[in-house]
Amino acid sequence: MTDTPTALTIAGTDPSGGAGISADLKTFSALGAFGTAVITAVVTQNTRGVAAVHQLDGATVAGQLRNLLDDVHIDTVKIGMLGTADVIDAVAEVLRERAVGPVVLDPVMVAKSGHRLLDADAVNALRSNLMPLCDLITPNLPEAADLLGVEEATTVTEMMRQVHALGDLTGGVLLKGGHLDGEESTDLLLSGGRVTELSAPRVSTRNTHGTGCTLSAAIAALQPRSAGWEPAVRAAKDYLTGALRHADELSIGSGHGPVHHFWRAWD
Repeated sequence: MTDTPTALTIAGTDPSGGAGISADLKTFSALGAFGTAVITAVVTQNTRGVAAVHQLDGATVAGQLRNLLDDVHIDTVKIGMLGTADVIDAVAEVLRERAVGPVVLDPVMVAKSGHRLLDADAVNALRSNLMPLCDLITPNLPEAADLLGVEEATTVTEMMRQVHALGDLTGGVLLKGGHLDGEESTDLLLSGGRVTELSAPRVSTRNTHGTGCTLSAAIAALQPRSAGWEPAVRAAKDYLTGALRHADELSIGSGHGPVHHFWRAWD
């Protein structure tokens, strides 16, 4: 690997530019990684919500991925919206075949608007076929509950039980506690059998579109140059906090606007 890692995002589109492939590529660039992309779905979306999803089939997604890997060495991978069991199984098959860098999975299931982005029958495929191949997954509390088939956690104590349960299914877990109340947002990182509590102040802004995509992409971009998962996650959380604090400097759309991916670079 050179000093500039090559990062891959496997995810859906977002025409408004705040989430999905758009957010991932912006985040990679902002953090000094060269971005490549495999598209899983074309999403009709703006800052007010998702109107429709055109899902690509597994063979098309796998074809993009194999063709890319035939030519380009990938140092790190972020996986976002997959949509169907067909696509999940196709991505998992290629990851078993080919050597890539660490894999970060953001298990995108439901949009903020309430539109379901992962078929209900695909949850088991995600849990059994893809998660065991991933080095870190980054679910929020509703996603963790969906993956485990339990009620959503309402306390950090309940989060602790769920992060261990998720850890039995995959390499490592960053369980995001943003849905809990409080002046600070507390995440739990399970890595190497150890749980670390990571807290950050809540940022008062309605422009939060793409926060999950951005955080997981930032972790993927930073991990190859970090001494382990914890420093990569801490640095990614610091970057996201800055992107949220500067989000109101942008004026994109009439709904929940995007975070400011280039807050460190733009004057």
